[in-house]
Amino acid sequence: MLVLVFVERKANRLQYALTTLLTKSLGLDFELTMDVEYFKSSNQLKINYSPLNLPAVLQIVPHSILFDYGIKDYPIEVHSSEQYGKCFFNTSKLPVPFDLFGASFWLLTRYEEYLPHKIDKYQRFSYQSSLAYQHGFIEVPLINKWLNQLLVLLDVKTNPEYMNPNRYQFLSSIDIDNAYKYQYKGFVRSLAGVASDLFKNEGLLNRLRVLIKKERDPYDAYDFLIDTHKKSNVKTIYFFLIGDYGINDKNHAATNQKFQSLIKRLADYSMIGVHPSYGSKNKLQQLQVEISRLSKITHKTIRKSRQHYSILNFPSTYKQLLQASISEDFSMGYTNCNGFRASYCLPFNWYNLIEEKMTDLILYPYCISEITLIKKAEKSNFKEVYEPIINEIKKYNGFNCIIFHNDNFNEEVKKLYLEMLAYSKD
Repeated sequence: MLVLVFVERKANRLQYALTTLLTKSLGLDFELTMDVEYFKSSNQLKINYSPLNLPAVLQIVPHSILFDYGIKDYPIEVHSSEQYGKCFFNTSKLPVPFDLFGASFWLLTRYEEYLPHKIDKYQRFSYQSSLAYQHGFIEVPLINKWLNQLLVLLDVKTNPEYMNPNRYQFLSSIDIDNAYKYQYKGFVRSLAGVASDLFKNEGLLNRLRVLIKKERDPYDAYDFLIDTHKKSNVKTIYFFLIGDYGINDKNHAATNQKFQSLIKRLADYSMIGVHPSYGSKNKLQQLQVEISRLSKITHKTIRKSRQHYSILNFPSTYKQLLQASISEDFSMGYTNCNGFRASYCLPFNWYNLIEEKMTDLILYPYCISEITLIKKAEKSNFKEVYEPIINEIKKYNGFNCIIFHNDNFNEEVKKLYLEMLAYSKD
């Protein structure tokens, strides 16, 4: 179906917003026109995206954001709404009282992360500084809610020609930051570990039992994962940290034969991606080295990534990934808060605000990590935390990606993982 959109002028931001929201999310093609008479005479589905009064069509009065350039610190007032939940960039008292396209653009581009903001010890944007957290909609894919209401106002759901392009999808992702706790660390690191155990007076017996093959390494959950994914037929991706050893990168060496064998084994059953190290931040050459290492081990072209600690610095992180030929990134989320970082539950192209253009990099948001889930559920049931978020994604035929880490699969976490897989697949 085609939607004719009247505008007073065109812009890259507007084209990106309508492509993402109307076409990719709702399955509605669009045509932009600045010809009032052509717009009035057309029998197509129509949206008036201007302040002009053009009767008998859906009107959205634009904010300036989609026609501006550069980064501006717009004053933002968030309003509650029965139909839209929360909204901002309010521009009228019409059925759509705010600039839905402009506000969505602000959220999708992570506009607030280009502005001055607080950072944590890893130099990451704090979720507590986000508009979504401060106004209580971080666990809601707000843009999808807005678009659902837009469909109602356009009255297209009952049209037999209308086809929603999206179907609910689930992806389980496993981050492998440290493949084994004790095994295959080499003589020097193993000796240092023994000394540390002696100093702390803990863990030495467990370490020795693992090293002499009397116990399975605590981080070795790979048989469980492979068997589980086979039985449940779950789509899975593993992200491997394969950078140089450092204070925030304590992985095995890429030359370690046992580590290489593990990577090859998991790559036989699932998708794989690179987990760019903390040490590769703002270092394109180091990132390219890590991608090359993983590619040589697996004999596969590496196009997928997730940042270690989900470190995102705008626009440098994504620009660097593009320069390294990464085409799909899975870092759009918070490691210390469940929910929707971009307030959206579908994959979308990254828009570079500095260069003012849509890029080919596809961003796949994640909504839940087991680390955050365990922390948040200390005083409540796990299901009470993850079910409402997953239900929101299902409601809008969204993309549900969860994160678990190989070094957390104790018996409690295995049970949690199985429960979440079962619930997420439905």
